[in-house]
Amino acid sequence: MTHLLYYDDAYVQEFDATLVAVEADHVALDRTAFYPGGGGQPNDMGWLEVGGRRLAVTKVKKEGDAIWHWLEMDGALPVLAVGAAVHGVLDWERRYKLMRTHTAMHILCGVVWRDYGAQVTGGAMDPGEGRMDFEFASLSRELIQEIEARCNVEIAAAHPLRTQMLPRAEAFQIPDLIRTKINLLPEGIQEVRTVEIVGLDLQADGGTHVANTQEVGAIKIMDYKSKGVINKRIYISLI
Repeated sequence: MTHLLYYDDAYVQEFDATLVAVEADHVALDRTAFYPGGGGQPNDMGWLEVGGRRLAVTKVKKEGDAIWHWLEMDGALPVLAVGAAVHGVLDWERRYKLMRTHTAMHILCGVVWRDYGAQVTGGAMDPGEGRMDFEFASLSRELIQEIEARCNVEIAAAHPLRTQMLPRAEAFQIPDLIRTKINLLPEGIQEVRTVEIVGLDLQADGGTHVANTQEVGAIKIMDYKSKGVINKRIYISLI
């Protein structure tokens, strides 16, 4: 089992760990700060320092209880042996931008749910930008400007963020915990992680976030499109 340092502290940028499994060009560690991706948030990138070499981490994926790190092998393969000590370094600029972006997406979702009662039907993000689909019958430029303004008010309000792990049965007693049209939590998950923007939003979520909404900075709604009769897509960007 890999210990998930990004849940202990999303601001960990470097860490020491031990190799616990090796498979060709990817390895599992006993602990990691690399987020493996999920919930629309891409996996982290960065470097592992092992055997006197610094190897780029190009992909991270969770499989069972292990987090696997794919390494860019340029030239001779270093000796990767179970039990070897490694030092991990995140591409922090990329990760922090993803944390800000993911938090911005939750603010958008929270505002749209609170003020318009629209559920989420999809979403995705890259560092600094993202898109969310909502159950809107129609959108207008005026409504988009109103949503953008309300999101930026909440960002400036400096809401703290809190996370918590809850037993599945307890988590599902929380009203409106799942904001997606379809419940995407697999039946086998017995603990549910919640992310709360205090005073605005509470959702089930497995990603990484900033500690306070002010860190997001501000957002701009760049575009919106109709993706169906009651499905509208909103594109946002950090500014």
